[in-house]
Amino acid sequence: MTGRLLDGRRAVVTGAGQGIGLAIARELHRHGARVALLDLDSERASVAAAEIGDDALGVAADVTSESDIADAAAAVVAEWGGIDIWVNNAGVTRDAAMRKMSVDDFDLVIGVHLRGSWLGVRQAAAVMYGHGGSIINISSMSGKIGNPGQTNYSAAKAGIVGLTKASAKEQARHGIRVNAVQPGLIRTPMTAAMSTEAFAATESTIPMQRAGEPEEVAGVVVFLASELASYVTGAVIEVGGGRGM
Repeated sequence: MTGRLLDGRRAVVTGAGQGIGLAIARELHRHGARVALLDLDSERASVAAAEIGDDALGVAADVTSESDIADAAAAVVAEWGGIDIWVNNAGVTRDAAMRKMSVDDFDLVIGVHLRGSWLGVRQAAAVMYGHGGSIINISSMSGKIGNPGQTNYSAAKAGIVGLTKASAKEQARHGIRVNAVQPGLIRTPMTAAMSTEAFAATESTIPMQRAGEPEEVAGVVVFLASELASYVTGAVIEVGGGRGM
């Protein structure tokens, strides 16, 4: 697609310094949105924003910090006058068998994914109140089917689905849509850390017989952010090549 579906919109993407988050930021911008790229690494956020170009803003923020998220939203509102699109994408992994997983690694993953998404939804809804908008949460197929070695990650990503549906019901009457995307095996720095054998084994379970690209997730986010999805809320869209059917 070459049309600009998001002209005049103002967007925030968390975890946007690399991987799926950066692809989402690029695609929102390509469709006409001004984009704030939030990342824990301030330099990475600034470099990514500079790469995108005009109407892109790099912002340092820890998504688990209530004050960081509030400050980031305030900075975007001060710069552009409001927020129309908010994408909760930031994430980490600390994979291990449950008997070997530390409580700290469980808490970290739950905190970044689930607490971070909850704080993002709450802040975005507060800014969008009275104006409407679109909030998109990035879940995972791991939250649907579960993955061994990822009890923390699978639990967090499943929790994001519940968060999405509950907040969609709360916010619908305010004109705020809340939806989720569940990527499957996508080629990112996170999956690049998988062993060749593990990657191939997972890829072999996909009906389309290949891993996805970050841009294929980003395209679905653009749809959900746009007026093409004006009657879509509380939905969970799988982007996994048929894995988990």
